[in-house]
Amino acid sequence: MTTTSEPAADPRPAGPEWWRSAVIYQIYPRSFADGNGDGTGDLAGVRSRLGYLRDLGVDAIWYTPWYASPLADGGYDVRDYRRIDPAFGTLEDAEALIAEARELGIRTIVDVVPNHISAEHEWFRAALAAGPGSPERERFWFHDGAGPDGAQIPTGWVSSFQGQTWTRTTNPDGTPGQWYLHLFTPEQPDLNWNHPDVRQEHEDVLRFWFDRGAAGIRIDSAALIVKDPALPEVPETPGPGEHPHLDRDEIHDIYRGWRRVADSYAEPRVLVGEVWLADHERFAQYLRPDEMHTAFNFDFMARPWDAKELRESIRMTLEAHAPVGAPATWVLSNHDVTRPVTRYGREDSSFDFAAKRFGTPSDLELGTRRARAAALLVAALPGALYVYQGDELGLPEAEVPKELIQDPMHFRSNGVDPGRDGCRVPLPWTRTGTSLGFGPDGGGAPWLPQPTDWRDRSVEAQAGDPDSMLSLYRRALHLRRGLPALHTEELTWLGLDGDSQGDDVVAFTRGARFACVVNLGTAPVPLPAGATVLLASGSVDGEIGPDTAVWLDLPS
Repeated sequence: MTTTSEPAADPRPAGPEWWRSAVIYQIYPRSFADGNGDGTGDLAGVRSRLGYLRDLGVDAIWYTPWYASPLADGGYDVRDYRRIDPAFGTLEDAEALIAEARELGIRTIVDVVPNHISAEHEWFRAALAAGPGSPERERFWFHDGAGPDGAQIPTGWVSSFQGQTWTRTTNPDGTPGQWYLHLFTPEQPDLNWNHPDVRQEHEDVLRFWFDRGAAGIRIDSAALIVKDPALPEVPETPGPGEHPHLDRDEIHDIYRGWRRVADSYAEPRVLVGEVWLADHERFAQYLRPDEMHTAFNFDFMARPWDAKELRESIRMTLEAHAPVGAPATWVLSNHDVTRPVTRYGREDSSFDFAAKRFGTPSDLELGTRRARAAALLVAALPGALYVYQGDELGLPEAEVPKELIQDPMHFRSNGVDPGRDGCRVPLPWTRTGTSLGFGPDGGGAPWLPQPTDWRDRSVEAQAGDPDSMLSLYRRALHLRRGLPALHTEELTWLGLDGDSQGDDVVAFTRGARFACVVNLGTAPVPLPAGATVLLASGSVDGEIGPDTAVWLDLPS
């Protein structure tokens, strides 16, 4: 693999628009690094590894929830937004981490979960204690139930984690009480966003973290928060804005309020939405200039390793973002999704939550080649790049023993779905040690077991290997940072044979000189005449082999 010398200048957007082409690294705090040796990752562990993230070449860190939580759903059941969970540290630790990262040029994005809170949150405990008809219950979706005795669930809405979305309470005298809505687990009651307390509290939470130096927030399940108060059933084919609990038109007024909060700071803060929508026009509405700055692109992440599919996803993504002037985002995985090395090695290399099953075979050697090529592909596309912790090490999806699985998706599927724990296993930092460097040697066992062969995929094992996945990521991110075209130029499709790319190639230019060519087929394809290889995911000798990506400097 060949590289030219890296440009000295840094052409990335400066100031308030740093996010338009940033590299953002996702940290799942429980699994990144354990500073105190109790087997759970924490903020002290992250602080000890900030130098690693600087050297990797990231511009910002996005943390999944680090707040006080009973962890019924990995921290997405928040008990208190103004406290750090004791397993991770203290509020002072978080403030120090934000400040220390910024000194290294790394901004911080925190997670906010507006659709629901923990059943242990003071609001929900007060609602249960206050009883039916109380002001406390108006912050949630309590319902007497259907049928003459209220014994039937109010709606047949299906949970995002499978199963029903209503749980019945019990009155102090032991009789059945009202039902409450939860689109996820019963431990995550949904908030009523028609209530002014809910709106005010969340804007206050934004200010709380922005005042402590957070550069932005990531908005979990952003399209779900508003419900139709009439609680109708989901139509068989709902039209735009007709779904009773997804992508309601009223939602945009909420995010306009959040944008006003974000823009009120001298350095405007960034809003990043988790928006799962198939309708690209509806998706783009969340990215209008007075709403969110960016939103995750799940379409690309879910596509199979197929040139036509990926080209179509890239085209649709860029077309959807263009009318509102927002940058696209690109990501290969996250804390919910099967890791690329495993996914791309399967016969069906796409991703679908409903299709996850135990024992699905994968060719990890093939998956690794494809994951290397995919890393160069997404890093060359216009917009922001997200990297999920461990993908830069080429970690495969771990097979967590059934008796150790903690993810509620597994249990709510009656044990059919393996859940998401396989992509949340603690990172390996060293070849040796009781937790492969995740925590101090001799400390507590990691909260999820690490595969024994991960020692060969550890940071220590890969750092000195120029052909490792880690070395590829480091070189790609540093080269990306220094190439002006990757921050300023639009994408133009590149034909390798006349006007056609062929069925198995994704090829494009960014400006007059930079090109990215990815061969997803089984036969080699020729390099463009006169091109110089800047970086390649595999060996290149006059032609690009199967499942290989190259970055090129084209002749002027």
